[in-house]
Amino acid sequence: MRVVDGDTIRVLIDGEEKTIRLIGIDTPETKAPQKPVECFGQEATEKLVNLLDDEEVILESDNTQSDQDRYGRLLRYVFLQDGTNVNLEMIKQGYAYEYTYGAPYIYQNEFKQAQQEAQLNDRGLWSPQTCDGKRE
Repeated sequence: MRVVDGDTIRVLIDGEEKTIRLIGIDTPETKAPQKPVECFGQEATEKLVNLLDDEEVILESDNTQSDQDRYGRLLRYVFLQDGTNVNLEMIKQGYAYEYTYGAPYIYQNEFKQAQQEAQLNDRGLWSPQTCDGKRE
């Protein structure tokens, strides 16, 4: 497995490498063509690397969402073997924004609540010291 950025990974599925876009989250850009690296993007990428370090993951699709995004990436939730929802953990720790694309998704309420809690507790993206206090 390889982390591309804070909301995208590459995994082997049946011997073939696939790109996975994590459902329900968005992190500052680090790899977008014609865009500079956004504030806190590197930190979000590093957090995902740390969460997934040497872990086997379980991928879960969501029938309320498309199977793939417009770039051909599989849309999935990523779980650790211990049941940790990695998508949710990124929001809880303040490394990702809750992101709804089109239709609501299975864990939307939980993700929105996690973002509110991260904001109230000034975690990560929500810290006044992060990005000079500028937020999306």
